[in-house]
Amino acid sequence: MHHRLLVRQLQRLMGNDFLPDERWNSFLELVSNYYHEVDRERGLLENALTVNNEELEVANTQLRAKVESEEALLRSFTNSIPEDLFFAKSMDGLYTLCNEVFAHVMGMTEKEIVGKSDAQLLGSDKVEFLRALEREVLDTGKRNVQDEWITHPDGSQHCIEMLRAPYFGVDGKPLGLIGIGRDITDKKQVDEKNYKLANFDSLTGLPNRHSFFEKLEHEIRQADRARLSLVLLLIDLDQFKEINDTLGHLVGDLLLVEAASRISACTRESDTVARLQGDEFTVILSRVKDLKDMELVAQKIIERLGEPFQLSDSVVYVSASIGISVYPQDATEVEELLKSADDAMYEAKRQGRNRFSHFTPGLQTAPQERLHMITDLRAAILENQFHLHYQPIMDMVTGHIRMAEALVRWDHPTRGIIMPRDFIPLAEETGLIVQIGDWVFHEAARWAGRWNEFLPGGFQVCVNISAMQFRAEGAASQMKWIEHLKTHSIPGKCIVVEITEGVLLNADEDALKMLANFRNADIQVAIDDFGTGYSSLAYLTKFDIEYLKIDKSFINSLSKDVRDTALCEAILVTAKKLGLQVVAMGVENHLQNEMLDKFGCDFVQGYLYSRPILAEQLDAILRHGAMGR
Repeated sequence: MHHRLLVRQLQRLMGNDFLPDERWNSFLELVSNYYHEVDRERGLLENALTVNNEELEVANTQLRAKVESEEALLRSFTNSIPEDLFFAKSMDGLYTLCNEVFAHVMGMTEKEIVGKSDAQLLGSDKVEFLRALEREVLDTGKRNVQDEWITHPDGSQHCIEMLRAPYFGVDGKPLGLIGIGRDITDKKQVDEKNYKLANFDSLTGLPNRHSFFEKLEHEIRQADRARLSLVLLLIDLDQFKEINDTLGHLVGDLLLVEAASRISACTRESDTVARLQGDEFTVILSRVKDLKDMELVAQKIIERLGEPFQLSDSVVYVSASIGISVYPQDATEVEELLKSADDAMYEAKRQGRNRFSHFTPGLQTAPQERLHMITDLRAAILENQFHLHYQPIMDMVTGHIRMAEALVRWDHPTRGIIMPRDFIPLAEETGLIVQIGDWVFHEAARWAGRWNEFLPGGFQVCVNISAMQFRAEGAASQMKWIEHLKTHSIPGKCIVVEITEGVLLNADEDALKMLANFRNADIQVAIDDFGTGYSSLAYLTKFDIEYLKIDKSFINSLSKDVRDTALCEAILVTAKKLGLQVVAMGVENHLQNEMLDKFGCDFVQGYLYSRPILAEQLDAILRHGAMGR
C-alpha cells in the first residue's frame, strides 16, 4: 500500500473527532500495514547495505530517505489532528512515535519521548499499572478504553480518554501497541457540574430530594442485609418563614446554610444529611443498633439549632421540630417511611415545637384531621364560634385587679371547647390568625373601654399578638385597630399588646414602625413568656416596652431551684432599674406569692387568684370588688 494513500485513508477515518468503535478496525489495519511496510523497506535497506558498491550506496541512501519521508508524512498527519493524542509503542514498551498533542500533555517534546519507556518518563507508581494494562492488551489482542488523569508539568490536571490497541504484521503477530485519546477535562467538569445540579442542593451543598431517595433506598437494602434498623429524622425550622419574610431571602439563605452545617455536625460520617425543600432537612441514621441513639441525635440537633445565628448584621433565633420514623418497624417502603416521619414532625409542632416526636400508628390520621381542622377554623370565623376568657392580674401593692389577659377559646359545635394551643399554630400557618386576631382585639377593646369607664384608676386588657400579625396583612389590620379605638373613644392606654421576644429580636423596619404606631396611640407593649428564649435585658432599652411577663416555668421553680430563683430576682431588680414593670405568670401558691412580693414584683397572675373567667364574671367582680388579696 502506498504510504500517501494510507495517510489519505487515515484522514478520512479520523477527521477531527475521536474514532467511533466501528472505525477502529479499519484504522488498526491501516496502521499495521504502515508499520509492516516501513519494516519491509527497512529490511530492504539493511540488505542493500551489505553490498559494498557505489551504486547500491546511492540506492540505499534513496531508500533511507524514502522511509524517513514516509515517517515524516505520518508524523505530519498525526500532528495535524488538533485535539486527539496519538502514540505508538514497540513490543518492549518503548515509544516509537507520538504526535505534538500527546507530547504537550506529557510536558515534553517528541524527541524526549521516542525511544523511552513510561518508567523513564513518568517515574511513578502509575507505571506498573500502565505496563500491566498494555501487556494485557498485547496478550489478548483486545483494545482497552479508560479515563486517565495526567498531571501536566505546570501542575494542571488533565483527564484523558485513552484507547489502546495492538497492531499486527502481515503474519498476524503483534508488532506493538498504539494509543489514541482526547482531553476530556472540560467534559468531565461539565458532567460533574450536571451531576451536582441533579443530585445536590445548590445552596447548602447537601444531597437534594432526588439523591436523598436514592440513598434511602440503598440504606434500606443495607439495613436488610445487616438485619439492623434504619432511622429517618425529618427536621423543620419553626420560625424560618417569619425570618425569611421579615429579614429577606438573603438572610434566609444564610440561615439555611448555617443550619445545614449545624445538623451535619451532629451526625456520623456514615449518616446522610439532605435538604428536601425550603427549610425541611432529613437525616438518615444508617445501621442503628440501639434505637436510644436516635433520640440523642435528635436532641443534639434541637439544641444546636436553638443557639443564636449571627447572619450578616442580624442575630436570629429559630427552633426545630423533628419527626422520627424507624425502618422496618414504622414502614417498609421509602415513601411510607418519609410520610411517617412527616406525620411525627407535625405532631411535634402541635405539641408546641422545639421538640421531637416519634411516629405512632395514630398519627396516620393527622393530615386528614388537620385538613378538617382548617375547614372548621374557617367556618368558626364566619360563624363567630370564638369567645374570650379573661384572667385577672393583681397589683401587688394595692391588692386590686388592675389588668386582665384576654385568652381566646374556640367553642366548636361538635368538639366543644378547643384551647389556643390546639388551633393557634394552625391559624398562624394558614394566615387565619389575622382574622382571628382582629376579632380578639375588637372584643377585648369593647370590654376594656367599658371597665375603664367606672374604675377610678383605669383598667388594661392584655391582647396577645402573633409574630405572623407583624407581616403586611397583619400590619394593615393593626392600623385599623387604632382607628377603631379613636372611633369608639376608647383610650389607647386601656390596651396592652403582648409580643414574644422573637418579634423584637428579628424586628425589621415594618415591625419597628408598628411598635411606633402603638406608642403614638398610647397602646403599651409587654414581652410575653420572658425567659424562655435567649433573653437579654440589654435589647429592651432599644424599644418602648412597659411590661415584662416572667414565664411560669421560673415561678414554678421558686424555692425549688436556686438558679431559677436567683435569675427571677435578677430580672426583677434589673427591670426596675430600666423602668419596666414585671408581671409574674403562673402563681399558684402563697409561698411563690410571698417570694415575689419580697423581690418587689409589680403584678401577679395565676390560679392562686383566679382561673380565666368570662367577661361577664370579671365585670361583676370589678363592680363589686369581690376579688382581692
